[in-house]
Amino acid sequence: MFKKIALPIFVLLLAAILLIGCVAPTPAVVKETVQVPVKETVQVKQTVQVKETVQVKETVQVVVTATPPPTPAPKTGGILIAARAADAKGLDPHKQTAFSSFRMLELIYDPLLVLDKDMKVVPNLAESWKWSEDSKTLTMALRKNVKFHNGDPMTSDDVKFSFERILDEKTGAAARSFFTDIQTIETPDANTVVFKLKSPNAAILAAMTNPNSGIVSKKLIGGGQDPAKVTVGTGAFKLVDWQPDKIFKLEANKDFWLPGLPRLAGIEFRTIPDEASILAGLRAKTLDWALINDPRVGIRAGAGGSALTVSRAPALAYHVLQLNASRPMFKDLRVRQAVACAIDRQEVLDVASLGEGEVTGPATPPYYRAKLDDLFCFAKDVDKAKKLLADAGNPTVKFKIMAAVDEPPTAVAEAQNIQAQLKKIGVETEIETFELGVYVQKWLNADFDAVVALNSGNPDPDNMFFRYWHSTGNLQKVAAYSSPDTDKLLEQARATSDPVKRKEVYDAFQKKLTEATPWVWLYVGFEYRVMQPYVKGFTPLSNASIIYLRETWLDK
Repeated sequence: MFKKIALPIFVLLLAAILLIGCVAPTPAVVKETVQVPVKETVQVKQTVQVKETVQVKETVQVVVTATPPPTPAPKTGGILIAARAADAKGLDPHKQTAFSSFRMLELIYDPLLVLDKDMKVVPNLAESWKWSEDSKTLTMALRKNVKFHNGDPMTSDDVKFSFERILDEKTGAAARSFFTDIQTIETPDANTVVFKLKSPNAAILAAMTNPNSGIVSKKLIGGGQDPAKVTVGTGAFKLVDWQPDKIFKLEANKDFWLPGLPRLAGIEFRTIPDEASILAGLRAKTLDWALINDPRVGIRAGAGGSALTVSRAPALAYHVLQLNASRPMFKDLRVRQAVACAIDRQEVLDVASLGEGEVTGPATPPYYRAKLDDLFCFAKDVDKAKKLLADAGNPTVKFKIMAAVDEPPTAVAEAQNIQAQLKKIGVETEIETFELGVYVQKWLNADFDAVVALNSGNPDPDNMFFRYWHSTGNLQKVAAYSSPDTDKLLEQARATSDPVKRKEVYDAFQKKLTEATPWVWLYVGFEYRVMQPYVKGFTPLSNASIIYLRETWLDK
């Protein structure tokens, strides 16, 4: 009985196996039989089993899951040939205010802290820090075995000396106002520094990331060496040759405190005033990397299937028309307000920067930006401008607008557009341009009626506002305006650690400041860095810093 049943079953199984074996290797057969109505025969049902469909899918999966090529490991060595339109204007890290100087000095000198790609404060020369319960004592642990470029060890004595130099009014340090809350500095041992503050200061850590707070050698500078002539820092690169307005050569610091860095053997910065020529050099592959300020060039660099790599980071630096309220034509508030009401800020942005950016109020960090509708006359209102002038007695308003010829490259176009807009309300202007070095000195001395400027931004508004707008600020002369009300708000914000409460204070400050109209804030743009595809590892930052060239390498 078993044999009689087993034989037919065996035959049927064999037939089924043969049938499946014939159909499975050829997916096309499956597709054809799908057109046959399922109800006609049992064999059709067997032919369009899910088994065949699954097999086809498996074949596709094998094709799309090919193993990607391995990511190349960073290489060391090689000289990066870089270009920028403006050269450094000096070498003293505590005194420089020009962006072109910052970009070089931040590669040579290290601050205690730095900003990461997310604009968060992270360790640098200080590997950790802690606050006392009353937020008036800041204790910082310094990295061990850090050396200056001449081989001398960096210790807490160098840190103390650097900050005391910054605080000394005789130095004329650009960052002095950031640190005026420091009462004493203690050095219990070579790797610990303690800052005792007069009052809590929520902004001091962000201030310690600034290139103007770089650590210098007490032995050298305290011994009489001039940091404007001798550059000995702890940074990733050493200065080996500087031919002003031509070449700025750096070589790797082989004793740099970050293991494995820098990866480059050196950097050669070439000063090429015309950024269109810089782009031509990149396309001709005579340049590896470039710092671009002109948005028109930045846009062209990435257009038309370009092989170049273009990084485009939203900027914290802001374009502004500074009015010198100490000059006779601007002493009347209504005249300053009329100028602000007459200007269409979006038009300035569109004309000068091809719309690459957005209109901004005084604070540029995204979290602390005020609503433009809450600020005085941020929408163009010619009728209001004319009424303000009428209320002021219809004075004859004529002034000069100062602009730099090379930084930013949009300055002259901004001045020309503002000139045309102000003419519509009867205000006459004359544009005067200067080479950057001359421009900076005139700016620092407040030797201008008005100026179109690009001023640095910071993730913490205190670092943008206090030195300009507080009555004790070291750039108060440039701002030419302060008031007891704004002083009080700035002091309140500096002592407030809660971000929500700080924003409320800064919103109130921005409202009062724009009503006083010492300046006309215009817009923020983008930071452009253009490079060859073999340049790897560079991290662009919104504050324009290029400190992460210390991690950059050449894949060639």
